[in-house]
Amino acid sequence: MGPVSEETKFVYDFTEGNKDLKDLLGGKGANLAEMTNLGLPVPPGFTITTEACKVYLDSGDEPAALRDEVTAHLDALEQRMGKKLGQADDPLLVSVRSGAKFSMPGMMDTVLNIGLSDKSVQGLAKQAGDDRFAWDSYRRLIQMFGKTVLGVDGDLFEEALEQAKVTKKVTVDTELEAADLKKLVTKFKKIVKTQAGRDFPQDPREQMDLAIHAVFDSWNTDRAKLYRRQERIPHDLGTAVNVCSMVFGNLGPDSGTGVAFTRDPASGHQGVYGDYLQNAQGEDVVAGIRNTVPLAELEKIDKKSYDQLMQIMETLENHYKDLCDIEFTIERGQLWMLQTRVGKRTAGAAFRIATQLVDQGLIDEAEALQRVSGAQLAQLMFPRFDDEAKVEQVGRGIAASPGAAVGKAVFDSYTAVKWSRSGEKVILVRRETNPDDLDGMIAAEGILTSRGGKTSHAAVVARGMGKTCVCGAEELEVDTKRRRMTVLGGHVVEEGDLISIDGSSGKVYLGEVPVVPSPVVEYFEGRMHAGAHDADELVEAVHRIMAFADRKRRLRVRANADNAEDALRARRFGAQGIGLCRTEHMFLGDRRELVERLILADTEAEREESLKELLPLQKQDFVELFSAMDGLPVTIRLLDPPLHEFLPDITELSVRVALAESRQEPHENELRLLQAVHRLHEQNPMLGLRGVRLGLVIPGLFTMQVRAIAEAAAERKSAKGDPRAEIMIPLVGTVQELEIVREEADQVIAEVQAATGTELKLAIGTMIELPRAALTAGQIAEAAEFFSFGTNDLTQTVWGFSRDDVEASFFTAYLEKGIFGVSPFETIDKDGVGSLVKLAAEAGRATRPDLKLGVCGEHGGDPESVHFFHEVGLDYVSCSPFRIPVARLEAGRAASQSVGSDHR
Repeated sequence: MGPVSEETKFVYDFTEGNKDLKDLLGGKGANLAEMTNLGLPVPPGFTITTEACKVYLDSGDEPAALRDEVTAHLDALEQRMGKKLGQADDPLLVSVRSGAKFSMPGMMDTVLNIGLSDKSVQGLAKQAGDDRFAWDSYRRLIQMFGKTVLGVDGDLFEEALEQAKVTKKVTVDTELEAADLKKLVTKFKKIVKTQAGRDFPQDPREQMDLAIHAVFDSWNTDRAKLYRRQERIPHDLGTAVNVCSMVFGNLGPDSGTGVAFTRDPASGHQGVYGDYLQNAQGEDVVAGIRNTVPLAELEKIDKKSYDQLMQIMETLENHYKDLCDIEFTIERGQLWMLQTRVGKRTAGAAFRIATQLVDQGLIDEAEALQRVSGAQLAQLMFPRFDDEAKVEQVGRGIAASPGAAVGKAVFDSYTAVKWSRSGEKVILVRRETNPDDLDGMIAAEGILTSRGGKTSHAAVVARGMGKTCVCGAEELEVDTKRRRMTVLGGHVVEEGDLISIDGSSGKVYLGEVPVVPSPVVEYFEGRMHAGAHDADELVEAVHRIMAFADRKRRLRVRANADNAEDALRARRFGAQGIGLCRTEHMFLGDRRELVERLILADTEAEREESLKELLPLQKQDFVELFSAMDGLPVTIRLLDPPLHEFLPDITELSVRVALAESRQEPHENELRLLQAVHRLHEQNPMLGLRGVRLGLVIPGLFTMQVRAIAEAAAERKSAKGDPRAEIMIPLVGTVQELEIVREEADQVIAEVQAATGTELKLAIGTMIELPRAALTAGQIAEAAEFFSFGTNDLTQTVWGFSRDDVEASFFTAYLEKGIFGVSPFETIDKDGVGSLVKLAAEAGRATRPDLKLGVCGEHGGDPESVHFFHEVGLDYVSCSPFRIPVARLEAGRAASQSVGSDHR
């Protein structure tokens, strides 16, 4: 941090700030100032800025000017209150509270009742007319100060408190009397002396200064750092410190404390929501020492304060134009506001409240979009397990694809398909999945693997299909040969046993856990109409928010879909085309034998024969796809993965050959396959013979696919359809590769046009998924009509990561150490990968101004990444069908981002 200017102001009175100064005053301080400015009853106080915290943390000492500023503000506070901090006869007491820009509940430190000492506790007792209250307040101060400021083990205080209750033969703190608490204070002071090596400070100003430093220090505690990493809060913000005069809700039946919400944070409904506790301090409510009463009961207990609170709540909601979360205290009939903030809410409440506020004229459509998020929409779309159900958790993995799935455990795809066709619901359990498992994955309710991460094969395919998936559940020992897995506690799950997996939490349960279906998905699939019945004012709210987003967004949203069924589902979900059709998925299943023959072909004639048999099958795939997406663009990626992925596993095949030889059975085909597997084996297949390289070294492979696309388009046109095919060449690293493939493709298209008499306009472009492609995008654009950024592979090649390996081996450590705030496979790495995307987009359009730009990696459905793609000027994002609504919403939010809107 640079030098602090002489004019820097480190302390603001509550009368000086406002809600827009959260960077400087933190959320709590900014909102206390805002309520003060509104004329609401806020106990006087002042805020020490985040800038002071940064200086303290950088230098190890507070800014030179801070002490004098604090003294001046404390003097002003004492004059206003008519008493001095910690004075013997009638002490002013203050709280010292943390207050970062973003709410970090419970992560940083707070000290209450500062100013109490052996002398002033007597004065407080006299003024309050309540000895017990005074000694309890002093006890709380020593306990909190000892733990927070002096680093004393908090358990020592708790043990002493428990012992005092045992001695008194009572069970709760409130049953201890003044004499008991006085003895406890003596004991607490001895604990401080022994553990901290010093006496509990009797000087009130020393108490306050030490507490301020402790709050600064708490910004960098392990728990605060971990919380910030999880919530993706920057580490360099620092915390403000709020010094506020104490008010007490535990001074008798005309006092109390409570929390209130201007709307129900669970449902979004308007009404009186909150809790109240008579004769109590705020921490008593949190500790659950006594049962609270509903906020509505306050009207009977203290109608004057209740009416005033209702008026204040209306004022705050109208002022903040949002649901407000309020903390308040009543001290002997006087209402005090201790905190307000924009309240956290459930996903459903967020959508309802946003539309309610539009209807009330408090916000417009653009602001309504800032009040919800794609993550909240995703929560609403997936079925969930019933929270009330009794469960037996037996493992936990990575929450790879949300949802709640129940079924019988099966350990191979064949069984999954067979049982599913018999009407059984199954969970496919594997160590990891591969393309061979696709049929089983489609048949299964969900997928569970003991290896892999969020972007493993299982995870990516599951998300594409909207399947629940838990990956990398390492505690589970999967034995596919014996068709069983061993779970926590040594319990064995046999094939056919019921299990339940939660793709939102990664948890795995024994038995069947009941699920609650999502009406939001039914709405997107057209099975429920907004406004059809009360079911769903939630559906109505989602419908309206999505309409807002679609009106605002510039980015178009396409789907990653490989067959007509997925394409139709994507279209129902609002897809405006297909951004990625992976043709390798069409080569699996019944066609595997044909593909094996192609790979094993020894002569050109054999290879041509195999391609000839594959051609009509490929053509029919594309006819169905163009029909489903009639009138919308369909981007088809030519074959991308290495050929060995279409052959049996080398170990499995070796065993089959060895067994056949031992039994003297015919095994010529298996032997040829094994030889091919060995021949095609690569040390690093991700960087080997795949993508455009396949098309260049295996004559006829890409031209067969191009011919199938062109003939399918011609057939659809003759049937009065409107096919809009785009041919995408994968893994291009140099323009020369693209030029060669393009020349062959153009020739094939011309031949099909001549043979069918149909004019075809097939755009030809490429995936940008290698750093060299991004760096030479200006050259590549000379031969490409569009770019689609394959950000999965681009992330791998930029970082030098093998995705499946690194997620399992060291990503957890990188996340814990703060090297990543989030996995770069989950949210795009703006500084590295994002820079290449931006550079390639600009260079490509400099060469070809009408170059169409999209993204088809997993990032296309990630909320934060969608905002980045909007900013760098891409035309569309493409994602799995179930993520389309999320991408549509986030594209709308990106286009209507309002300045200063901050709803974390």
